[in-house]
Amino acid sequence: MSRVYNFSAGPAVLPEEVLKEAAAEMLDYNKTGMSVMEMSHRSKAYQEIIDTAEADLRELMNIPDNYKVLFLQGGASQQFAMIPMNLMKHGEADYIVTGQWAKKAYQEAQKYGKANKIASSEDKTFSYIPDVSNLPISENADYVYICENNTIYGTKYKELPDTKGKLLVSDVSSCFLSEPVDVTKYGVIYGGVQKNIGPAGVVIVIIREDLITDDVPEGTPTMLKYKTHADAGSLYNTPPAYGIYICGKVFKWLKRKGGLAAMKEYNEKKAKILYDFLDESRLFKGTVEKKDRSLMNVPFVTGDKELDAKFVKESQAAGFENLKGHRTVGGMRASIYNAMPIEGVEALVAFMKKFEEENL
Repeated sequence: MSRVYNFSAGPAVLPEEVLKEAAAEMLDYNKTGMSVMEMSHRSKAYQEIIDTAEADLRELMNIPDNYKVLFLQGGASQQFAMIPMNLMKHGEADYIVTGQWAKKAYQEAQKYGKANKIASSEDKTFSYIPDVSNLPISENADYVYICENNTIYGTKYKELPDTKGKLLVSDVSSCFLSEPVDVTKYGVIYGGVQKNIGPAGVVIVIIREDLITDDVPEGTPTMLKYKTHADAGSLYNTPPAYGIYICGKVFKWLKRKGGLAAMKEYNEKKAKILYDFLDESRLFKGTVEKKDRSLMNVPFVTGDKELDAKFVKESQAAGFENLKGHRTVGGMRASIYNAMPIEGVEALVAFMKKFEEENL
């Protein structure tokens, strides 16, 4: 069977080159006579894998020396607790709620202190990003939290909020490495890798060194302190070793592709093909305000639930997988991450045109 076009929101499509490399090394990695899956995380060979992965990520994102890169477990969802546990020094933080994951992070933070919802787009089913140019930032807030790209709703911040000098914490799970970023604008920038970088099981946290302290609430579990992992070079306990190895391969692939500026250009080109069709279509329509559209996740509907279901069924039969929208929104969603080839988007649009002709 040939490979399908996989539009899953995560775990998501990986570069075919990377999968082939991993397959070739499955039984014998670099003449060690074993797979990375069965290798000790304390071995010289593995140390080299994780060190190289970190060095390549630092190069891709231009990460300054005063930021630590941590390869952790527990997904982005565990960070919802870890962030307030480690950063809420004055017991207060501000949250901008632009989707389900920001909402969950905001709810979790309430367990550790006072979480203020200073802006939200819930009034219109999270179909836009609120104006973040002049927010009521709380005087005592330890940080301002955002989810930069909203996987479910297909929105993306085009401008970062003015935090009025407060620390910015950002969940970039679904736009990680899709375009250049200025790491210095953030105190913490983090994301689960299963959307744009690697297999499920790894979350990467990039955190400014001055934020890593032992000054955490009494009773904070050892595993939930950033300092534990920073001091141990992400090897305090057995890491998600194979997942980090695949991430490392994706970083090399991105470098071969020309880095993040080249990736942004490619992603804009891909997204334009789909958005242009949605804007002209008589059957399908996008659900997001144009100015806030994500390059990574594109939700769309026909306006008829039965027709949506028919489209999902027929598209799957035609080799387009995982186009069903998130259960909270319905409709359809195409996730077109870095590894989705432009041919996949072109083929999808051709299929949508055909479906439109047959169903109008």
